[in-house]
Amino acid sequence: MTGAVSDTLDAAALAAPAELKGVRIHQALLPPAAQAALLEDIRAVVRAAPLVRPVTPGGRAMSVRMTAAGDFGWITDSAGYRYERRHPSGVPWPPIPARVRAIWDAVAETDRAPECCLINWYADGARMGLHQDRDEGDFGCPVVSVSLGDDALFRVGGTERRAPTRSIWLRSGDVAVMGGAARLAWHGVDRTRFASSPLLPDGGRINLTLRVVTPPDAGAA
Repeated sequence: MTGAVSDTLDAAALAAPAELKGVRIHQALLPPAAQAALLEDIRAVVRAAPLVRPVTPGGRAMSVRMTAAGDFGWITDSAGYRYERRHPSGVPWPPIPARVRAIWDAVAETDRAPECCLINWYADGARMGLHQDRDEGDFGCPVVSVSLGDDALFRVGGTERRAPTRSIWLRSGDVAVMGGAARLAWHGVDRTRFASSPLLPDGGRINLTLRVVTPPDAGAA
């Protein structure tokens, strides 16, 4: 992580995260200028690997649109949920931008590098139902979530589907870390506050989730 990139993170937010059911939340970790620079990086990724609307194996179109950067992207279609090395159009996924990698290096507390940066676009009315991130091969590494744009009501439960949940509003520049006992917690986004952020004055939310995809022995090879 270069000093020029890491210096854009708020030191107080990095040192003193909030916590919600084991999820560490670094509120306002990214100052406005860092958010704007990161937004341009994500726009470059989307130009190379355009957003698609995923369809679940059961045939239901999801309300978010997705793309990815890194060695892998997460795919859902009639064949199931999985990671693939290429965008549905056939092109390789673009590299994870250095600014995104710097966030992982600052908060993930692991020597392994992220292999996927999943990019979700929430238009007005989009949401994400409660789910677990179980398609990865190394649950010892966290999922790191970066919020840009509209506020989002983030709900977190336990490792059992019926466990009680709690919620918090995530705002642009917040970074959540789901690791340890919270790595397999059920979680989702109930709704967003459309056009609530000056970063995207026309409204919308971008969520980046960084993951290690391959098993530990693959990462060490």
